[in-house]
Amino acid sequence: MTKKQLGIFLTVVVLLLAALIVGIVLTDGLYEKNVNIQESMQDAVLHEGDKVWFFGMQVNPGLISAYLVTAVILIFAAIVRIAVIPRFKIIPGKFQLVLEEAVGMFDGMAKNNSPHRNKFLGAYIFAAAAYIFVGTLFELVGFPWQSVAEKSVTLPAPLSDINGAISLGCLSYLVILAGGILSTHVRGLGRTLKEFSLPISMSFRLFGALLSGLLVSELVYSYMTLSFVLPVLVGVLFTVMHALVQAYVLATLTALIYGEVTEPYVKKSKVRSKENNKQTKPEVNV
Repeated sequence: MTKKQLGIFLTVVVLLLAALIVGIVLTDGLYEKNVNIQESMQDAVLHEGDKVWFFGMQVNPGLISAYLVTAVILIFAAIVRIAVIPRFKIIPGKFQLVLEEAVGMFDGMAKNNSPHRNKFLGAYIFAAAAYIFVGTLFELVGFPWQSVAEKSVTLPAPLSDINGAISLGCLSYLVILAGGILSTHVRGLGRTLKEFSLPISMSFRLFGALLSGLLVSELVYSYMTLSFVLPVLVGVLFTVMHALVQAYVLATLTALIYGEVTEPYVKKSKVRSKENNKQTKPEVNV
């Protein structure tokens, strides 16, 4: 970078900072808060003040988000399967390469953690990770909806609602339970039931991680001096980070525990006898 370019860059930065300061000073006092930050954060968790109508029932807006995200994923998957996959080539393009890498990563994760039963596991953790990723990024769209009180509300991420997080955690636990029963029957059932806290830990890990980004954004928005430019950076940063991290964490945990409960049982006596036979087997020199 030359001195002239550096001077232009510094001038632009100074002008932007000056414009932000002027904007903060001029707009201070123009807005009145109807609720305090405690009420705003409580409503973000419990959704008591932003219920929406759904076929005559009052539901949390996260339910509408969940249906919209599911519809988007299913439509996208159908389009890819019908119109894109039949046109795949030996030398992959950019989209084909990204899709193959994603499928290969989750398929490899399933095979490495559960070598005995992994066909359905790979498909499930890929679908669950895609749902978490797309659902978390959904809140960046800012999709509006009318609440019961006839106010416009922004649909949140599906998993920022505790009900959505519990549903996905319990679904992952049921997949693990079914795999254990199908592979080792009663023993697999016992192994899975020992992990009774798994759906709780999965659910609250998802809920807490995704909700933290929302609460941080609420805190930033609540202060006038921080409500310029910074909320955009904070919101995007937390949203993208949580989308990637939580999708990977849930897929990894599900694959690990699924592999443990589906591992075939081998009696210790048989293992010891095989080891003894190997030790007592005479060596043959050629």
